[in-house]
Amino acid sequence: MDTEDLATRILAGERRALARAITLVESGRDDHRAQSVDLLERLAGSGRQALRIGLSGTPGVGKSTFIESFGMMLTQQGLKVAVLAVDPSSARSGGSILGDKTRMERLSRAPNAFIRPSPSQSALGGVARRTRDAVSLCEAAGFDVILIETVGVGQSETMVADMTDLFILLLAPAGGDELQGVKRGIMEMADIILVNKADGDLKSAAMRTCADYAGALRLLRKRAQDPEGFPKAMTVSAMEEAGLETAWGEMQALATWRRESGHFDSRRADQARHWFEEEVRLALLARLERDPEVKAQMGALGQEVAEGGASVSGAVAQMLAHLRK
Repeated sequence: MDTEDLATRILAGERRALARAITLVESGRDDHRAQSVDLLERLAGSGRQALRIGLSGTPGVGKSTFIESFGMMLTQQGLKVAVLAVDPSSARSGGSILGDKTRMERLSRAPNAFIRPSPSQSALGGVARRTRDAVSLCEAAGFDVILIETVGVGQSETMVADMTDLFILLLAPAGGDELQGVKRGIMEMADIILVNKADGDLKSAAMRTCADYAGALRLLRKRAQDPEGFPKAMTVSAMEEAGLETAWGEMQALATWRRESGHFDSRRADQARHWFEEEVRLALLARLERDPEVKAQMGALGQEVAEGGASVSGAVAQMLAHLRK
């Protein structure tokens, strides 16, 4: 693959080239990894920057419907929108189920929109390991807004907050004990909570739920990167497309304040450092897993632990001592 030509086409905004590049960076083959590193290095100096928005929410909350309505609103304003929808992986093949793209029929046909489902595979947080690389590619291709949808909601899903500028938590009304079910960790990371389905018979329930979350947010410790009034809870209706412009206005206001106060750039710098360290750890683990001597030692110690001949802590100490030799 000619990575120089591919980089030129991505910078020109060719969607087919972008799709091919994302496939390349998601590949686990060694030759593809080398090519993807070369491609990302070529694009690193593009200077283009999009607003990265992470979206998470409980199953059935209407994430796909919200993203389609929200994305259509943004494209109608002349913005280029990329959606990276991290799908649940097939247990058999490890591939993406591709459900999200089929549910966003209108947005998938919009000329200013690009939707890319990716398999979550074994990645914690419903964020594929190469999602951050895909974000960089979309920025280089000239997209203004990048929406990252994750699988599920809970403690591990906070990984998406480490690669986005804004983290939006989407919730449904009338969830009973849902307020207790949503983990404190993800509540603390949310910049804006959107209570969806605020329409029809559920509108009054949505208002009450929003008030409950607003009260819960006031009890959390104020963060340095937030202006007065944030984080906040709001109601929206993706079905009726109500409240979307107001929500977008709040997102823009928060992003603008963070840029002017310096928090935006410092946050991105911290995120880049975090992912560098994470990639180093993963690369070291992958190298160890390919070493036949290490694999044999791991297998032997694992068997010993399984048979009760050694404790987990003791076996780990032996493994680390072996690696230090």
